[in-house]
Amino acid sequence: MHVSDKNFNNIKIHTQYSICEGAIKIDELAEYCKKYKIKSLGLADNYNLCGALEFSEKLSKVGTHPIIGSQINVKGYDILGKITLYAKTEEGYKNLTKLSSSSYLNTKDTENPSCEIEELLANNKDLIILTGNYRDFFGKLFQANRSKDFDSAINLFKKSFPQRIYFEIQRHNENLEKNFENYLLKKSKSLNIPLIATQEIFYLKPEMYEAHDALRCIGEKNFVDDKNRLKLSNQHFLKKTDDLKKIYSDVPEALENNFNFHLRFNFKPKKSKPILPSVEGSQNNSPELELLRQAKEGLENRL
Repeated sequence: MHVSDKNFNNIKIHTQYSICEGAIKIDELAEYCKKYKIKSLGLADNYNLCGALEFSEKLSKVGTHPIIGSQINVKGYDILGKITLYAKTEEGYKNLTKLSSSSYLNTKDTENPSCEIEELLANNKDLIILTGNYRDFFGKLFQANRSKDFDSAINLFKKSFPQRIYFEIQRHNENLEKNFENYLLKKSKSLNIPLIATQEIFYLKPEMYEAHDALRCIGEKNFVDDKNRLKLSNQHFLKKTDDLKKIYSDVPEALENNFNFHLRFNFKPKKSKPILPSVEGSQNNSPELELLRQAKEGLENRL
């Protein structure tokens, strides 16, 4: 197939479930997919899978292939930062769910949810990992000039995720992107890790930039006019395939890996009945147990 016939896969969609960061409603996303005949999209909400089922069902109904992932905070090398994981199979989805849940259960209420790097490596089966941008885990190691730790961490992930790890090339016209990209291009050759072109998508249309910027300020407890805060460019909207092909035309490997990314997935989450607790006890005839039995039967009949 000629490159002109291939579609760019926007695999890093942040919906409204990325609290105070994503501004995309899944209903509106599904309408967009239907209107523009989008073949596949990837979910990458921060720290959770709350929108995974809704994303999967509503996109599938309009003929778009859903790819389910999440961004997880990782602790390691005295760094806390995000990486992105995608579930290839049902087992991969269970591992992703486990990591997402664990990141909340094992973290103090005052901290962002996170997992230790060892836990991530131990639950890697059927997961694909993307290394993120200059603001994420590996980007922070780069910004701190910790090349040895960068190599050490990458080699750990490469060993645990054989043929399932990519260096991300992102282009949003942000100041710190280019230096990180140049570093990744060199590391890709020396460490034999493939590149993939991605875009971090937080809103659907370019005119939503200012509203999204204000949303981020709320989440970060900053003022819009604070000159010292981290401010993203106005390029985090959902672009068309032709525009993205031009943006990444000089890195054909990264584009090709993006075009083929959706072919690695044959899974989507499905609805399941909740596991209801047993209400049997020694006092089988007590009024309280009878009420619980009736409530349980009512739920089972509705499901």
